[in-house]
Amino acid sequence: MLFRGGNARPPELPVGAYLYLPPGAHGASLSRMLIDQLKARMFDAIRERRDVEKEILRVAIGEITTDATRPGRKGSDEEAIAVVRRLLKSIEDSLAMTVTDQARERLDEERRVLLSVLPPALGEDQVVEALTPVADAVRSASGDGPAMGIAMKHLKASGLTVDGKVVAAAVRRVRG
Repeated sequence: MLFRGGNARPPELPVGAYLYLPPGAHGASLSRMLIDQLKARMFDAIRERRDVEKEILRVAIGEITTDATRPGRKGSDEEAIAVVRRLLKSIEDSLAMTVTDQARERLDEERRVLLSVLPPALGEDQVVEALTPVADAVRSASGDGPAMGIAMKHLKASGLTVDGKVVAAAVRRVRG
């Protein structure tokens, strides 16, 4: 809610004070687990003068917070992880186009920081093992696309963190 003069806080609240949003209010359900971890790491990076880590974590926190305030968003850790994955994809795209060694080193460090934030994804062998219950359906699918759909649906329903390229390789292995 905006107050007169365009302030984002009531005038009686001191600068820097947090507003309490009751449950159900827009953006109130932002998960504090991942955000708190990112903020703690950012403040450690500030204290230890690790500038690249500080800056990429600051960007990630800002993007996650902005995304959580959009209509229809829950602010869950899953959404926060999706935002971090988007940032990671952007960095990887930039890495592919970067020519200077200094920029490449910085982007590589940013990439390492963001990868350390994400939950570990399953490897190909683990994905093949996780697909055991639906292996017959994957094999009998009309093509790689439908087989991939069956696999992803099963893996997501199981709550597993997977990379699409790894799943594609695992599906090819299962299909023979």
